[in-house]
Amino acid sequence: MKKYLMLIGLSALCCLQSVQAKEKVTLLLDWFVNPDHAAIIVAQQKGFFAANELDVEIIEPADPSMPPKLVAAEKADLAVNYQPQLQMQTDEGLPLVRVGTLVSTPLNSVVVLADSGIETIADLKGKKIGYSVSGFERVLLDKMLQSAGLTRQDVQLINVNWSLSPSLFSGQADAVIGAFRNFELNQMQLEKREGRAFYPEEHGVPIYDELVLVAHKNQTNATKIAKFLTALEQATVYLLNHPQAAWQDFVSYKPKELDNELNRLAWRDTLPRLSASPRALDNARYQKMAQFMHEQGLIKRVPPLSDYAVQVE
Repeated sequence: MKKYLMLIGLSALCCLQSVQAKEKVTLLLDWFVNPDHAAIIVAQQKGFFAANELDVEIIEPADPSMPPKLVAAEKADLAVNYQPQLQMQTDEGLPLVRVGTLVSTPLNSVVVLADSGIETIADLKGKKIGYSVSGFERVLLDKMLQSAGLTRQDVQLINVNWSLSPSLFSGQADAVIGAFRNFELNQMQLEKREGRAFYPEEHGVPIYDELVLVAHKNQTNATKIAKFLTALEQATVYLLNHPQAAWQDFVSYKPKELDNELNRLAWRDTLPRLSASPRALDNARYQKMAQFMHEQGLIKRVPPLSDYAVQVE
């Protein structure tokens, strides 16, 4: 009997040690959970994080501007960020480094109503263009207009305060910049108002990673960062191989909020844009974007790539 109890005790101790061995990772998203975060949510729901000895806390921010700042202050381990914003933040002195990529193509776009008569960028002359965020998006728009021989003086800019598609529906704006092509176009379709998108990377803007993961400069060699990326890669391969099963895993995270037609359509359009190798760093892509941003006055200098982006082994 003593031997039996001893075995039970040892087994319980081993289980306890196994639980205790999991490293805690705090991850701040850029916004509420959506298909852009597919790999993260699937890694959580399918147990890839747990299998890599991680206990990951996923936090949706009340203020989307705060996650990079909290990581810079070492109040969180990782944050979902945007490549161009990262380059501006590090230019301002925030100690952040890109350690992984979630979405490896631009999502931003200029969107118009399909029946607006606007069929090319040149057709934007004299039109009202809505925006939500100045800075990078205004520069995107400037470059896109330039590709058609136009300048900002040829259009009227209107701040629509995140009300992108509604501003098109109401006629407040003829076009909007900042519309994510995997969401706004689907939302417009569901509203029975088809949209048309113009893509920055087809109109003079360098290709860039839309969503990236950032860590504090002091933490890039942390074992848990490498484990996190391994789990993320495993989850990405799983969801690319099994998109329908992965969709069920995704919506199981918050069924009432995620299981809807807009997310279903966005899931379809987002999966091809996910980075199949979250660790991989495209050096040339980052350097070209840094040069572009410097030329446009968004950053003061072109820094060495190692200052703000690394490939974690």
